[in-house]
Amino acid sequence: MRAAVVTTPGATPVCTDFPDPEPGQDRPPLRLVGAGLHHIVRGLASGRHYGSEQAYPLVPGVDAVARTGDGRLVYTGFARSPWGTMAELLVTPFEVELPAGADPLAVAAGMNPAMSGWMALAARRKETGGIGTTLVLGATGMSGGLAVRAAMALGAERVVAAGRDPGALESLRGLGVDTVELVATAPDTWAAALGAAVAEARPTLVLDFVWGPVAEAAFAALGTTGTDDGGAPVDYVQIGSLAGTEAALPAALLRSRRVRISGSGAGSVSKAQMIAELPEIIARFGDGTFEAPYTAYPLSRVGEAWAHEGRGRAVIVPD
Repeated sequence: MRAAVVTTPGATPVCTDFPDPEPGQDRPPLRLVGAGLHHIVRGLASGRHYGSEQAYPLVPGVDAVARTGDGRLVYTGFARSPWGTMAELLVTPFEVELPAGADPLAVAAGMNPAMSGWMALAARRKETGGIGTTLVLGATGMSGGLAVRAAMALGAERVVAAGRDPGALESLRGLGVDTVELVATAPDTWAAALGAAVAEARPTLVLDFVWGPVAEAAFAALGTTGTDDGGAPVDYVQIGSLAGTEAALPAALLRSRRVRISGSGAGSVSKAQMIAELPEIIARFGDGTFEAPYTAYPLSRVGEAWAHEGRGRAVIVPD
């Protein structure tokens, strides 16, 4: 079969022949419709992501929309290494049928980023019965923007979206959320800006897609002087690290506030938990709650897709 293939760590994939995937028990191969080029896909292929097996050659891709032998469109993923989803044929352990009206390439582009925030929100809802006030750090990226929409759809009392893209923040304000612009040239002002936003209603849930200095500013905003005996507990969930892989955590914050810091991602969330949430997430693409802009690239142009930048996501499609 034809597939995108990475031969060494850090190499750009090329379209070439690759062995067909080994058949699964009672699971005939699916045919690719579209596979999203997500941040995790690049990280795994390069060997930089903690989940990388660093075994080459490999076919990149963690999820896809595919067509079954009887013509149904399904969302799928978790192909067994070295096979990923950027290939003509896929053998995967699960399938979730797309709802009527859902754009299959938007689903391919958006399901992985949507899942990243949704899983933390769903866990909060299951544990406490509600979402409360939610602060989203990195809300102007695709994952963060979808998390804002997910929080609203799941009944958050208030949503504060923080990010650096003024245009994207303006769009989010149109949805009825509060926004905080983290001016790129003035990181020393971030803590004050976040502090002013959370002073009105301290968040009970923080979804952090960026970490690094943004997380440090958020810690400063949450850790005002004095103790907070009557304050509601805060769940701080680390999801992405686009702004940096390290952040200094003040000891005083942990002692003076009821703060629980955890992570959400592959490994801390099981595959079974992810699959259980997929139908509800996919339904949001069908009813228009979620949108994911994309640019489609045929397999033969996977190298161009690898260099794709911008708000939209690259999606690999068959030639």
